[in-house]
Amino acid sequence: MNTVSVIMPTFNHARYLRAAIDSALAQTHPPHEVIVVDDGSTDATPAILSEYGDRIRAMRQPNAGVAAARNAGLATASGDYVAFLDSDDVWAPDKLERQLALFAANPALGLVHCGVERMDANGSRLSVSLDGLDGWVAEEMLRLDRDVFSGPGSCTMVPKRIADEAGGFDPRLPVSEDWDFCYRVAARYPVGYVPAPLVRYRIHPAGIHLNIGRMERGMALVLEKAFASGDPAGPRPRLRRHAYGRLHRILAGCYFERREGRAFAAHALKSVRYDVRNIRYFAGYPWRIAARALSTRARATPET
Repeated sequence: MNTVSVIMPTFNHARYLRAAIDSALAQTHPPHEVIVVDDGSTDATPAILSEYGDRIRAMRQPNAGVAAARNAGLATASGDYVAFLDSDDVWAPDKLERQLALFAANPALGLVHCGVERMDANGSRLSVSLDGLDGWVAEEMLRLDRDVFSGPGSCTMVPKRIADEAGGFDPRLPVSEDWDFCYRVAARYPVGYVPAPLVRYRIHPAGIHLNIGRMERGMALVLEKAFASGDPAGPRPRLRRHAYGRLHRILAGCYFERREGRAFAAHALKSVRYDVRNIRYFAGYPWRIAARALSTRARATPET
């Protein structure tokens, strides 16, 4: 039977930690080991980990970031496959079983991911995403036109040998380290996809995905690495302008939602400079502003 090492980085997520660990231990295909890497937590995390005894393997390191924590777990993992679970997320009981079934059906796959249910801090459902792709997806990832991976951190399972071959996670990345890892695997191997919400992805105020500045720095480095590659399997040069134009378009939208007009304008201009076709997208923003003003006015008007 194929064995799976679960690798869980954690930092000050004591509130959510038990639910994450319990979901890993409750898998219909029991994990070979659950490795929890405490990345220098200052809350109740060490006490919670001690409650599990030898049911998990707890490691502790000085705070070095999620990529370094995952790499520490990867270095000690002994399973045939590795599956990553963030400590504020939760797996469905058959997550590992269904992903292993895809690897059994197609041993050439380099990675298998799955759909996601997004939830709030209290566990209430927000949305479900089943729009992932399979096959050779690296070019589609770089286009940034859609989500190829709904939530790459907790959704992915990879053969251990391929995770090692890819070099693990880049500790220079403040965020997007999981996207970068998946891209480097997808550039060399086809990927599989289970179109079911096997991961409950938690969105909460402490989540690093809400920090737009860190996202900007992370994705800028990810694209720089991808387009600097001299590997024949790397991206075609014609994608570069599209990718950077799309990145700045996404960032402009994020800053628009935050009502940061100067940052919105700067990224909108960069987006159009990279890809003039984006001007059609930004031409619609006056309508968005008007709609926002009407919505705000409607909420402020008392009912009669």
